Amino acid sequence: MAKPITVPIVAAFLWIAMVIALVVGIALSFPGTFLDQIWRYNPPAHAAFQMAGRASGVGFLILGLALGAAARGLVRGRRWAWWFAVVIFALNGIGDLFALLATRDFARNGSGLVIAAGFLVALLHKNVRDSLNHPPCVL
Repeated sequence: MAKPITVPIVAAFLWIAMVIALVVGIALSFPGTFLDQIWRYNPPAHAAFQMAGRASGVGFLILGLALGAAARGLVRGRRWAWWFAVVIFALNGIGDLFALLATRDFARNGSGLVIAAGFLVALLHKNVRDSLNHPPCVL
């Protein structure tokens, strides 16, 4: 069975999220480098992560590796990666929902909720699920 276009698109977004998480993780783990420039885009997040210490950097590094594993698994047709991607986007959507209720920031959290829901709808489509039941033969 041919892979639906949804699979590489979701995998590409997971790869992008992996790069972002790894950059943030490195910036938090090794403060005072040129990577500190990323915090001008979200100073409140930087303040919050600084309070958590370097552990937040390690958390982002682990998240980045997990996102990369999910992307690779999806491309290879692995069912566990599909489940993992569904959980990732569901948790992301739930987080955006709670943040939306708390902050009323419709531009940031409302759009995040819509995007997460879109990825979930795409992943839960029957063609996508069925394409992962039979992983491609890799020699």
